This record gives sequence, C-alpha cells and structure tokens, in this order.
Amino acid sequence: MSAKDTPAVTTYGDHEVITPPNKLRKAVLPVDPTAPDDDPVARAEAALAQLTPEFSGWMESDVTRLDKARTLIKSHGISKQALEELFHAAHDIKGEAATFGFPAVAGAADSLCRLIEHSPDVNRIPTALIDQHVDAVRAIIREYARSDATEIAAVLTNRLREVTDEFLVHENRERPDYLEGIVGPPLAPGEA
Repeated sequence: MSAKDTPAVTTYGDHEVITPPNKLRKAVLPVDPTAPDDDPVARAEAALAQLTPEFSGWMESDVTRLDKARTLIKSHGISKQALEELFHAAHDIKGEAATFGFPAVAGAADSLCRLIEHSPDVNRIPTALIDQHVDAVRAIIREYARSDATEIAAVLTNRLREVTDEFLVHENRERPDYLEGIVGPPLAPGEA
C-alpha cells in the first residue's frame, strides 16, 4: 500500500483531521496536453444534447407502460404484477421527469407512488383514483408545450395529493404513528 492509498492524519491540539485517499483520481483521465481546448464537461453536454430529441419518446414509452398497467388493473383487478408495473412505471416517470424535460409531471407520478406504497390494503384503492393519476400524467405530458402547463400541472398535482392524502388518512386511521410520517409536511423545500 503506497502513501497515496492511506489516509493523511494531521494532529492539532484538540483534534485531528483525517483526509482519506482520493481514489477517484485514478478514474479521471488527465487533460490531453496536445488538445488544450478539450473540455470533458462540454463533451458530456454535447452527448446529452444529441440524446435530447429521444427524451420525449422515452417519456411517452413510460406513459404507455403506465397506461397499460392501469388498463390491466381495470380489466382484471389489482394483481401483484399489475400493481408492480403501475408503481414502477410511475416511479420511472417521477425519476426521469426532470432529465427528460418534463419536471412538472413528477408530482403526479409521485402521488401515485405514494398511494400504492402507503395503502395498507392495495385492493381497497379505488380504480377511479388510479385513473385520475394516470390521466393527470398523460394530460401533463400531452399539454407540456402550453405556456401555462407548469401552473396547471401544479394545481392538478396539488389536488391529486390532497385526495390521495385523504384516502391514505382514512385507510391508515388505525396506524396514527405511521400516518404521521406519510402526510406530514415535506422535509425538503419545494416537495409536494
């Protein structure tokens, strides 16, 4: 083990500062001195820009997955497989929304995830409430080009959250400690 692989320890009168080895240094390529204008961040941004036209297609694919899972639930009832597909599609949309250029849809997808995750008996989730979430996600994506899309999405998402919280409060009424953690105010600013 070389000195670069061991932590450096600097001792002061009342404390010590331990500086761990920088193992990431090995993962970073040095700047090519023959190409001083090479900017790895600019290259990454250029690669991302090339993918940008694909983003709406990828988002639409996830929305189609979400809609198919909803349709399966409506026609065959809530099965473990259909519910998992619904949850995973909503979770993927929530996670990809900002990257794919649709940040306003994340709240509606998150509300659907919360509904599934915190319902003590998923068979009691009204299909109408699932429909409202899926339809909201679809509408937000469809109307995203509108100048007021973000504001409309915020109003819609807030109402979905309210209805979802009402349902979760009712369904979890026997579990007050659990309930506190799921309907309390968000910890991070801007979360809804």
